[in-house]
Amino acid sequence: MTGKYEILVHEVGPRDGLQSISTLFSTSAKLEWIRAEAQAGVRQIQVGSFVPPKMLPQMADSAEVVAQAKQIEGLTVSALVPNLKGAQNGIAAGADQLGVVMSVSEAHNQSNVRRSLNESLAGFSQIVAYRNEVEADRKTVISGGLATSFGCTISGKIPLADVMALAEQLVARGADRLSVADTVGYANPRQVRELFDELFRTVGRDIPVGAHFHDTRGLGLANVCAALEAGVREFDSCLGGLGGCPYAPGASGNIVTEDLVFMLESMGMKTGIDLDGLLTAREIMQRHLKGEPTQGTFAKAGPPLGFVPASAA
Repeated sequence: MTGKYEILVHEVGPRDGLQSISTLFSTSAKLEWIRAEAQAGVRQIQVGSFVPPKMLPQMADSAEVVAQAKQIEGLTVSALVPNLKGAQNGIAAGADQLGVVMSVSEAHNQSNVRRSLNESLAGFSQIVAYRNEVEADRKTVISGGLATSFGCTISGKIPLADVMALAEQLVARGADRLSVADTVGYANPRQVRELFDELFRTVGRDIPVGAHFHDTRGLGLANVCAALEAGVREFDSCLGGLGGCPYAPGASGNIVTEDLVFMLESMGMKTGIDLDGLLTAREIMQRHLKGEPTQGTFAKAGPPLGFVPASAA
């Protein structure tokens, strides 16, 4: 939830960024990065993914990273889980929020997780049931992720009705929040506005809704603006745009946290995040990289003369 600030920026770099690159960050390097961002005012960070280590060695220390990150005052610690076993491990580690992602595109879901959409939904229900069984107070937030909501590299255009049907299923099965993702960077602002307008009509405004955009074709921040107009107040982003897009070699991937925060603050929307602190965190992250490219224009140009962030006003 956004709390006292208007916008929640959810940093996903320690998971989404790191799993896309060849450099293996040590546990201490990850935690140095995470602490620096938290110090800058980032209130929610996705710190890992509970997948089998042999599949994703970069995430093998996720339980330790979650446990250490939980010691940071005021930080909501999130992680990604692919199935019930991952959720069990994530809850045991103490994650505040677990993201369970499935693709609106049946073909993409089969390719990505080797499950039908119905099988993924059944697995989601198992995760919610397990959380409810072991945590009567519903402490761990279960976030239902809708990948390929705006287009798919296998199926192409995704019908809006399919997105709404999956969103309704996730809510009915106990999702505490929804995260709508432009997984492959196909979205445009008009499409974004139409989708979120329809989503809020479909599921209402009592359930938190987040957006995950890519900047593959240069429309990431424009899509954020369209989502803002529709009422979205939670956004995923990645420090330095780390990672890139696997379906568009050479293109940027996740929207850049620093650029997102600058845009929001310059628009008068409070994030509670200090931009100088973000640049310090970026420097820390970059020290551990081994040649992987980073993105972002704020880090290059800096603030304009006279700029006063909304959070500082």
